[in-house]
Amino acid sequence: MGKQQDVGGPDRHTGSGATAHRASGDGVEARLALALDPATPQMTLIDLASDASVEVRKAVAARADAPAQALRPLARDHDRQVREVVARNPSTSVGNLLRLVKDADRWVRWAVAGNPACDESVRLVMAETTDKELRGLLAESRDLEPELAARLIEDVSPEVRERLATHTHDPDVITALMADRTARVRKGLARNPRTTDEQRSALSEDPVVDVRVALVRAVELDEADLERLLDDRSVQVRLAMATSEHVPEHIRQALGRDSDEMVADAARDPRPGSGNSPARRASHVGHRRPGAGPGRPGGPAR
Repeated sequence: MGKQQDVGGPDRHTGSGATAHRASGDGVEARLALALDPATPQMTLIDLASDASVEVRKAVAARADAPAQALRPLARDHDRQVREVVARNPSTSVGNLLRLVKDADRWVRWAVAGNPACDESVRLVMAETTDKELRGLLAESRDLEPELAARLIEDVSPEVRERLATHTHDPDVITALMADRTARVRKGLARNPRTTDEQRSALSEDPVVDVRVALVRAVELDEADLERLLDDRSVQVRLAMATSEHVPEHIRQALGRDSDEMVADAARDPRPGSGNSPARRASHVGHRRPGAGPGRPGGPAR
């Protein structure tokens, strides 16, 4: 994390303070140029932090080398965009982040979530907030403390739990969420490449179609699971297999003989704009060849 440094005493680079005087006296473009100039002294940046121009204040707020005396008032700026820029600045202090994560404006709060300077104290506030989106952003954090992850496993929002399921690297969290009764949470797990072979096999037998579709599109499966999914009762699942980059060629060839014309066409020519185009999908969904059952060619209805 970048460090904010307090700056005291006269500006060593200006001597008489002429630069600070120019910062307040020149036009907006000149002051903005000062705010953007890497060579501008820190005392001048402190003066520019109270500039009448929002653009000038935003420029100061974005500087990783901005001193604490500049970022502190900008974290309380009346303009939402200025506070949002401070919330994104990796040099912003934890104290200011704790203020900004409780900001009345949602965009400011959400900006804090992506700041690499966030520590456990900031993440704890995020976990306890009533802002569902902020908790969702926290759920997507890679290095989430186990106690905070445990909170999110039990979050009242299925969306938050789904985002945790999709992004977590913690095997214990994945195991816990496998038992979640909400389909969208298990769908999140199906998209997570850190699941085990055993967990993927269980997800391949999930009763909800969307979970199985997400799985075959996102990860590689064992041969036994793929063979079973060739006979999946859902056209959507078999179509997802036919067009998935994770399905081996011999499975795709088997799908080329599928009883559903749309699936067979997509498996034989999975390129975008061919048999898998949206218009073609709309006109062929559920269309079967005469005499064919919904499973493999000639198979019984299931």
